[in-house]
Amino acid sequence: MPRDRGIWAISDTGISIVDPDGPATILVPGESVRLLAVDLPLASRAKRREALPFAIEDRIADSPDRVHLALGVEVAPKCYLVGVVAHDRMEAWIAIAEAAGLGHAAMVPDMLALPVPEKEQWAVEVAGARALVRTGDGAGFALPAAMLEGAWRRAGEPAVIGYGTPLPETMGAARAPGDIARELARPALDLRQGIYARRGGRSTSGAGRRLGWILGIGLAAHATIAAADTMMLRTIADRREAEVRTLAAQMAPGAALDGDPRDSVPGMLPAPAGNDRFLPLLDRISTALGPVAPAIAMHSIAYRANAMTLDMGTLEPDAVPRIRAALADAAIDASVTNAPDGSIRVEAKLP
Repeated sequence: MPRDRGIWAISDTGISIVDPDGPATILVPGESVRLLAVDLPLASRAKRREALPFAIEDRIADSPDRVHLALGVEVAPKCYLVGVVAHDRMEAWIAIAEAAGLGHAAMVPDMLALPVPEKEQWAVEVAGARALVRTGDGAGFALPAAMLEGAWRRAGEPAVIGYGTPLPETMGAARAPGDIARELARPALDLRQGIYARRGGRSTSGAGRRLGWILGIGLAAHATIAAADTMMLRTIADRREAEVRTLAAQMAPGAALDGDPRDSVPGMLPAPAGNDRFLPLLDRISTALGPVAPAIAMHSIAYRANAMTLDMGTLEPDAVPRIRAALADAAIDASVTNAPDGSIRVEAKLP
């Protein structure tokens, strides 16, 4: 039987009630949803949805057609909240919701139940072994509570507003009452959209959803090209060209970068000698770190004797263990260390 009201939460142990009087909402684990603030300077929601896969493809590890993309509220002028979640996870959550009579409920990442703090601030709630963080740009993340203080320090120790369990004294959190029902009355992001939109209780099979997604991506791409909405694509292309030029200037100071970088940058690479081992190692590391790419920002690469050193910044609190795991899975002999300034250094030895 459908449940008209109530805030529920999905966890590893199933689904449970949080507030019986709140709006019909299901909170899903934030660890499984990546939130991004994405620039989408387009006039209509339909056009923003069409451009969304192109706007985020360089910020996620998977191809946009392999994940579910949900478009949320405007968090800054022409900048929108976006949720990224795996298809199999969405299908599992919807199956749980429908079994509980909640197929009509909004589905919201649980960190979005926290109020949006002021710019450069964090809103934080610790519940058991988990910590939820809402950032000043309207996005947020979830992480193990044991990692919260370290993530806060790496973020520059922003001012914190605490909800729920008291936070460590070192974080100097101001206390505030929370009203979860008010925050979810008009949620900043509902994952039930696109091929997963609520349809009056009728369910759609996993295969049907995937087929619908593939067709939707094809139609979106066709519509984008046919309508010649090139402004967004031009912005993305210009940003990538600037990134290539910056990295090339760092690696080869004083080199001429006139014209198209596709013509000038390849000529800057050394011709591989018969015993050259730099490019194969770089290729192995790049492939291994592919799934971790959204969590890091590469600063420099150096090659000396029998080792390669990569310095990078961290964009997500769990970057270091993910990097170690990715390199270990690829059988790359490397050490991963944190610098005092929060940057990461990877030193990989030649095989």
